[in-house]
Amino acid sequence: MADKNLSIRLNSDNPNHHLWNNHGTWWLHCTMHLPDHTKKRIRKSLHTQDVEEARRLRDEFLENN
Repeated sequence: MADKNLSIRLNSDNPNHHLWNNHGTWWLHCTMHLPDHTKKRIRKSLHTQDVEEARRLRDEFLENN
């Protein structure tokens, strides 16, 4: 998947954008657009209950993918 693109929409009013808390554990949710014009939903547990850590992990993931 060398030609993948994440669809990132930023909302400065919501610091938890792309994050949701599922029974105490923070998860990342975003969409990857693929070269064949399909898309893939990314749902990834961040394995933390700390919202600050979840934000850092989200930002790291989005920066590196």
